[in-house]
Amino acid sequence: MASSLQNQDSISYLTQREASEVDETLMGPLGFSVDQLMELAGLSVATSIAEVYKPNEYNRVLAICGPGNNGGDGLVAARHLYHFGYKPFVCYPKRTPKSLYSGLATQLESLSVPFLSVDELPVDLSNDFDILVDAMFGFSFHGAPRPPFDDLIQKLVQLHRCEQIQRKSPVIVSVDIPSGWHVEEGDVGGEGIKPDMLVSLTAPKLCAKKFSGPHHFLGGRFVPPTIAEKYKLHLPQYPGASMCVQIGKPPQVDISALRENYMSPEFLEEQVEADPLDQFCKWFDDAVAAGLKEPNAMALSTSGKDGKPSSRMVLLLGVVKDGFFWCTNYESRKARELSENPQASLLFYWAGLNRQVRVEGSVQKVSDEESEQYFHSRPRGRQIGAIVSKQSTIVPGRHVLQQQYKELEEKYPEGSLIPKPKHWGGYRLQPERFEFWQGQQSRLHDRLEYSPQDINGKRVWRIVRLAP
Repeated sequence: MASSLQNQDSISYLTQREASEVDETLMGPLGFSVDQLMELAGLSVATSIAEVYKPNEYNRVLAICGPGNNGGDGLVAARHLYHFGYKPFVCYPKRTPKSLYSGLATQLESLSVPFLSVDELPVDLSNDFDILVDAMFGFSFHGAPRPPFDDLIQKLVQLHRCEQIQRKSPVIVSVDIPSGWHVEEGDVGGEGIKPDMLVSLTAPKLCAKKFSGPHHFLGGRFVPPTIAEKYKLHLPQYPGASMCVQIGKPPQVDISALRENYMSPEFLEEQVEADPLDQFCKWFDDAVAAGLKEPNAMALSTSGKDGKPSSRMVLLLGVVKDGFFWCTNYESRKARELSENPQASLLFYWAGLNRQVRVEGSVQKVSDEESEQYFHSRPRGRQIGAIVSKQSTIVPGRHVLQQQYKELEEKYPEGSLIPKPKHWGGYRLQPERFEFWQGQQSRLHDRLEYSPQDINGKRVWRIVRLAP
């Protein structure tokens, strides 16, 4: 997740004069060019949109671009959204006759992004688009909007009224300033655009305090320390390599409405491997090839003699004919439960592929030799960590673990053999049941179950389809 929520009250807001001075400083003494800033700003807008509105649900984007820098930001955003998998359209009624802007338009035309005139726009935008990018006017705009932008702003205002009578409408994303708002006072008359997302650039302007939509992002990751110090700017930290950061309280979410309508290729009985281990390895290889994070992460569920289940995430360390191998502390809760009830289930979930695999079976410890061999294949830090951690016991504080780790680092210098603790080793689950699940539309998911049966004294796997 690229966004990071920040306290809105602790963040600095710029007046119109300050915003102009910051831009002049960036493009003067600090050596930025307008096209550099525009590229970074447009990319920030596109990444903010992609954070919240995924292209499989919000695919059709109309960028309404004005004649100035704000419009240029919208053109850049449309190009990036195209490469992110969206289907952008552009309404650019007052093209600026400068090479920078004509170049941005040419780049979009080379991608076959449609340009729509005002006359070609539908009267009601709610049926043809999922996202409307308001990139008409920025912080330098004065006065009342002139044609055709006055009518375009009213089209966006009308969408808010559609929502009030419970008609579906596209989401509105405003770039830096909702068009028609006063830069410092906001929507003075209360009759302006009500965006669902505001992407402030460089730093939020004073009008952003009046923004009441669910998603406020900051973009334009180019503010140097000299600018921040001069204007006493308190801006949120951008996480990792992200070009945007979310500001303010998280929106209220209706948990019951959080659902995916999966789209996957058919998963048919005649296409699967006869041996479920082979089918698992095939799907596991797909997860690795797709670049999914920790594809070997699995939920391990156990229960003791009291029958109360417990689950936790562990890492799969190997798959062989005998089953699934992992390592842990033999004095942990899961180990105690396995000693009382040597049955467990594993669950692999690969969200990026709409797939999960359930495996159930009996569990045994692996040999000391196998545990020893794997322990010494681990990075040195993990070996020391396994000794420090008396898993599932109460620790007075993190500082205790860190101190013990430091002492063991000194005891076992780089290159020395670290002995495997007796309380640490491996387990192997021998599978007795598999279920392969793949998400499909309208909850008609694929579920194929493998269970063993004897035919003429030979163990074979029976494959059946289960109702979703």
